[in-house]
Amino acid sequence: MKKYILLFVLASATFAACKNDPPKEQQPQDKNLLPASLVNNPRTANGNTEEELAAMPTMDFKDTVFDFGSIKEGDVVSHDFEFTNNGKNPLIISGAKGSCGCTAPEYPSEPIPPGKTSVMKVQFNSAGKEGHQEKSVRITTNSNRGIQMLYIKGDVKK
Repeated sequence: MKKYILLFVLASATFAACKNDPPKEQQPQDKNLLPASLVNNPRTANGNTEEELAAMPTMDFKDTVFDFGSIKEGDVVSHDFEFTNNGKNPLIISGAKGSCGCTAPEYPSEPIPPGKTSVMKVQFNSAGKEGHQEKSVRITTNSNRGIQMLYIKGDVKK
C-alpha cells in the first residue's frame, strides 16, 4: 500500500511540475515578427470567406518537375524553379525540405510581393547514388495551397 501511495505522490509531483507557456510578461517580445494576417493559412485557419481566400498569395510555378537526364555518379546538378505570386498579398516561404540529404533547396527569405517572380533553387548531389533517382522538395508557405511540391528525376550512371 505504501508503494502505491509513494507512486501516486511522485506522479502528482511530476504533473504539477509541468508548466505551459510562461506568463506574457516573461515571453520575448520580438519586433521583427510578421503580423498574423500575413501568415494566415487556409489549411489551419477557420472562417475564411471566399474573398479572403481569393486574396491570399499564390506560388505559381512554370514547371514543378525537372528531369536532369543522365549524369555520372558524383556529379552535382541544380535547377532553378521559377514561380510568381499571382495573389494579392505577399508570399512568405517558411520552409523547404528535400526528401533526402542529397537534395538541397534554397529559397528567398524575404516576402515575395504580389505580381513578382522569384526562384527556388534545388540542388541534387549524386554521390553514392546509382540508378534511376526521383527526389522531391516540400515547400511550406502562406499561399492558398499551403504546401507545394517540386520534383527532380534522372539517371545516375556509375
